[in-house]
Amino acid sequence: MIRSAFKMKLKPGYEEEYKRRHDEIWPELVKVLEEAGISDYSIYLDPETNILFATQKLKDHNQADQLYLNPVVRQWWDYMADIMETYEDNSPVSMDLIEVFHMD
Repeated sequence: MIRSAFKMKLKPGYEEEYKRRHDEIWPELVKVLEEAGISDYSIYLDPETNILFATQKLKDHNQADQLYLNPVVRQWWDYMADIMETYEDNSPVSMDLIEVFHMD
């Protein structure tokens, strides 16, 4: 199992909308993520900076790097693009974070 963390950026004033959309996450998106080998996925918000901090576990032989090809993922990106910083293809601007400590 691989632990992964990354950060994204929420546009100011969209904190409640971001949470609402994730409270109503599409079941087909959850299925796609699980089939790609993703589990234990959490997203946290730093309200002072609007930085979103995400953690997830990846199966050793996951396909997370292929999610951009999935039409459901691309639809989700389009749906979220108005409230997050994104690239031209509406994928969220994200930066992988380096694990420097872990305790079980």
